[in-house]
Amino acid sequence: MSACPTSVRPISARLFSLVMALGLFGTRALAQAQPANISPSSNPGGYKIAGTVVSKVDGHPLARARIFIRQARDQQKFQSMVTSDDGKFEFSGLPAGKYSLEGTKRGYISAGYDQHDQFSTAIVTGAGIDTEGLVLRLAPAAVITGKVLDEAGDPVRRAMVIVYYDDHSGGVDKIQQFRNAQTDDQGAYEIMPLMPGTYFLSATASPWYAVHSNAELANAGPEEKSASSRPIDRSLDVAYPVTYYADVTDAGSATPIPVRGGDRTQADIHLNPVPALHLFFHVPGDGKNGFTYPQLEQPAFEGSTVVHNSDSRMVSPDVVEIMGIPAGRYNIRVGGASTSFQMNGVDLSKDGEEVDTSTGEALSGIKVSVHALGEATLPPRLSVGLRSGSRVLAWQPVDSKGEVVSQQIAAGRYEVLVWGAEKPYSIAHMAAEGAEVAGHTLTVPAAASLSVSLTLVGGSAEIQGTVKRAGKAFAGAMVVLVPKNPELDRDLFRRDQSDLDGTFSLRGVIPGSYTALAIENGWDLDWSQPGVIAAYVKHGRTIEVGNQGGGRPIDLAEAIDVQSK
Repeated sequence: MSACPTSVRPISARLFSLVMALGLFGTRALAQAQPANISPSSNPGGYKIAGTVVSKVDGHPLARARIFIRQARDQQKFQSMVTSDDGKFEFSGLPAGKYSLEGTKRGYISAGYDQHDQFSTAIVTGAGIDTEGLVLRLAPAAVITGKVLDEAGDPVRRAMVIVYYDDHSGGVDKIQQFRNAQTDDQGAYEIMPLMPGTYFLSATASPWYAVHSNAELANAGPEEKSASSRPIDRSLDVAYPVTYYADVTDAGSATPIPVRGGDRTQADIHLNPVPALHLFFHVPGDGKNGFTYPQLEQPAFEGSTVVHNSDSRMVSPDVVEIMGIPAGRYNIRVGGASTSFQMNGVDLSKDGEEVDTSTGEALSGIKVSVHALGEATLPPRLSVGLRSGSRVLAWQPVDSKGEVVSQQIAAGRYEVLVWGAEKPYSIAHMAAEGAEVAGHTLTVPAAASLSVSLTLVGGSAEIQGTVKRAGKAFAGAMVVLVPKNPELDRDLFRRDQSDLDGTFSLRGVIPGSYTALAIENGWDLDWSQPGVIAAYVKHGRTIEVGNQGGGRPIDLAEAIDVQSK
């Protein structure tokens, strides 16, 4: 799905939202930008954009915050200023038009006016619109800090702490890896700046005292043991399992950490050792190209976490011993020179267990050929990927021949995704040899070598309209363009946020049948789920989008009535 915010486009849509959300733009960095000044209004005195910048938490005014206004259609034309001691700002002498309003201050998350996800409400100057009493709210940056401690309560040095974020920007909750940090010599970590939201934590480490002697030596006789330079103490042959806050080893049981603006949340994680396993993996080899060490992963929310074993060695030409692994359920992948295998949900719980990876499911290879309708040359910077559930994998750029080759793809049903840097693209037609195709989905069999062809259509249409309630313009509504078949065509959704005069613009729309609708405070809805959005579609506006010539936008003659959540 390609999100194309049109109310506010500071820098570029997703880049700005990510950079500003993470607080990577400080006041000084923005102040050094060289503005192309907005031309003064031909109207004597012009118009004003004025108001107050306040904390989103308690509403107190924010002095010395830097404020920007940018022309909505030309982001290179902007002005900036710093708020006074009472948080006030004022831009005067402005021509009638549409402007984005953005604010940034050290210690706060930079944001646009009434921002939700990467969308904001644009300020519209002109007769009859009040633009002089605006309130721009900035949320204080939050911090999660804590310690990773061992079974004795002592600090664990160099532990890896992973932060996961509950992301709802795609219309459904997806818990995704967000950031990571490493503990210091005191076992402490600090992760900042963080946006308000819901987070999860995990920690991984190896006990500093652990000894993972190989199984052959552990089971040897007294003479062989005495001949070894390293004594064996099986009580020290231990490992830390991946541990989630608060001190559980299953991601599904992890405790969510709600974070508000300005919070400093303390979250300590305690690691407890368990006996380490010595595992023997039979791996395929051809005698020429050697072998590949098995890669072990454990499920973690929407994805997986790679498990780094403490020690491994080749026992024989086709057997690898891996030591220092805690018991648990793993996905195992082995990439060979000719064939790759994957085993999912393998319960590894017995010391000395042997695993024959050749009994796993052979992975497949996919070659994708791409061409775009009505375009003489292949679009630049085009990428193709696969989505399984909420997990996206195998993103790769299309080469100069219009091809993408993806290896080691597990059998299953995937949605094929396309992303274009210049404009959004959608799949008009997909065909495959040796695989089942339904809409934009591809069912990949095991041990297959597939050839897939994609015919793309570029999103060139723009839909403009107005959101109203009781005949009056309604600002800040979530506008959603819903495709005729939302389950199969999730990439065709488009969203925007209505501006101060109630107007909106949905860009990059692919030809097809849609329903346009507006929802008040709908940002936390599962709007991309067919069962949820169906209730709102009943009261939306049906739109047919053809191949628009001349770049002219589609103007909706009648306003869309905003619906309550």
